[in-house]
Amino acid sequence: MLTADHLSVQYPGKNGLLDAITDISLHIRTGETVCLVGESGSGKTIAAKTFMRLIDYERGRIAAGHVQFADQDLVRLTDKELRRLRGRKIAMVFQEPMTAFDPIFTIGSQLIETILRHQRVTRQEAWRRSVDLLRRVGLSEPEARMHQYPGELSGGMLQRAMIAMALSCSPDLLIADEPTTALDMTIQAQILQLLKELQREYGMAMLLITHDLVIAAEAADRIVVMYAGRIAEQAETQDLFREPYHPYTKGLLQSITAPDSMRKSKLYSIEGSIPGLHDMPSGCRFHPRCPHAVERCRSEVPELTGLNGRLVACWRAEELRHSGNVQARPAVIEAEPMTSERKETLIEAVGLSKWYPLKRGTGGKERFIRAVDDVSLAIRAGETFGLVGESGSGKSTLGRVILQLERATKGEVYFRGEPLTQLSGARLRNMRRHMQMVFQDAGSSMNPRWKAGDIIGEPLDVHESLSRKERKARIEELLQIVGLSPDMADRYPHQFSGGQRQRLGIARAIALNPAFLLLDEPVSALDVSVQAQIVNLLLDIQERMGLTYLFIGHGLHVVRHLSDRIGVMYLGQLVEVADSAELFLHPAHHYTRALIASIPHPDPAGRGTARVIEGEVPSPAAPPSGCRFHPRCPAATERCKLEAPELQEIGPGHYAACHFPA
Repeated sequence: MLTADHLSVQYPGKNGLLDAITDISLHIRTGETVCLVGESGSGKTIAAKTFMRLIDYERGRIAAGHVQFADQDLVRLTDKELRRLRGRKIAMVFQEPMTAFDPIFTIGSQLIETILRHQRVTRQEAWRRSVDLLRRVGLSEPEARMHQYPGELSGGMLQRAMIAMALSCSPDLLIADEPTTALDMTIQAQILQLLKELQREYGMAMLLITHDLVIAAEAADRIVVMYAGRIAEQAETQDLFREPYHPYTKGLLQSITAPDSMRKSKLYSIEGSIPGLHDMPSGCRFHPRCPHAVERCRSEVPELTGLNGRLVACWRAEELRHSGNVQARPAVIEAEPMTSERKETLIEAVGLSKWYPLKRGTGGKERFIRAVDDVSLAIRAGETFGLVGESGSGKSTLGRVILQLERATKGEVYFRGEPLTQLSGARLRNMRRHMQMVFQDAGSSMNPRWKAGDIIGEPLDVHESLSRKERKARIEELLQIVGLSPDMADRYPHQFSGGQRQRLGIARAIALNPAFLLLDEPVSALDVSVQAQIVNLLLDIQERMGLTYLFIGHGLHVVRHLSDRIGVMYLGQLVEVADSAELFLHPAHHYTRALIASIPHPDPAGRGTARVIEGEVPSPAAPPSGCRFHPRCPAATERCKLEAPELQEIGPGHYAACHFPA
């Protein structure tokens, strides 16, 4: 279907052309799923854009090689010929559907435009096909969705609409660029299942780009591992997971948070970070991070050569292939001993609610979005309390209300017995030094015009009176604590990698030696190796400073690994709370069981075991009566539809809000 042959791509830099992709060769067969994996900056997305010649609009140029699609050389096609090809023969699902859609046009108008451009049909026929496509990708009320704007759909719904647009002209090849990044496990499972079904239905080939090897294990027939613009290894999926040859592939697989990892143990991580385009090392580009590098690796570039039915670019592949291979481990979680020690309560929320008013509807009745609805919980000093649930469940809103970044509609929040909800002005500001936050998108939480030292030093300027020398020393100390060099204080946020920016955000959060940190999805969008580095850093800092964490996440294995106790939220309410190991061993609420069942297995042998929760999360503006999960619950009865269950203790420290706990 598609063949790339010794392809190289360059972009202009300050001092000349920079090599973004160097001498890559790969092929995709009809009906096959090939997965491109690697850390951010490895060249995966640039490769995909090159196949569609989208780099032409980004000042990129193909410096060498060819891309053959069916019987056409894409490198030689004119703009007019490419426009006829894109969307009709090759389509792309972008990583950020919100930026891929035009926000000022409705979903329907953009779908219809794509169909009319490539097919000889009337506008009415295009409308009907668009509605059918939205229905086919699992969107409820597709006729209504046609009239909605991108900003009115959730992330999962928008990704489905993006897939519908990509399929609108029945392409032969679908390129899906990180289609599940930052989505909940349940939505992720739905999207993967949907892509598989549509691939079978349309007979498409698919190029799937991801930094999550668990996704690759679930979906790919073959895997191509990229590093710093070159291909490190190509192999059949089962072969690669059973016996990785390249040290980089081994490192990626070992960095996966396993379902049976010992909780709060240090995760394996690849030291260092991927080099920038302007700073590519000589020889093998992975050698500065490789524990097996020798002098030849530093001076000579290894060719991608065949070895036992696969391709690998490593001088020592044959020598190392039998040493330290990653073996898939069974998903068995050992029960951890429950501690009898009960530390003091640091944070307590009592009957906490946050409602957002909507415009009055017909009849003048006031309506609200019930983002958080009557939640009570206590977090003990020194523990990590994990909070999980789908998007729209109220996790982040609950965290912001606890920190008083948003005022509660009802209820109280206590910090060391002090009622935060009754404080304001200087008293509340003084309390904030003890409670800090690490944001999901570290980059957007920083002033791009400030240097790293100023970003870290801002809390010190607000709450401390330090001399210039003391301030500089404290900033350098904080940079070292989070694993960054003190000379990085003079860099701007855009000069840091994603993982480094997250370290910078952590340094700012701990600058005042707080007692409590709210961690809002701090690793959800990071590569698996960088994710492991940040998890290890959080464990180090917690042990060193005695911090208490509220860790919000949707990667359930990571939440389990970090957390002492876990709370599960659904549609604004807590439905289950238990010790971390107990929750995974004996989930009581049917929603918790469904979340755990939706986790993809980090081993191709377990492919297809992840189960999908049917349906979307209902609107928090009109929650269902009774148990809010009952429309999606396989065990729901008439009582569940009429009577709301209360959160009750069903075992030592184990609480569930369910009439019929499992």
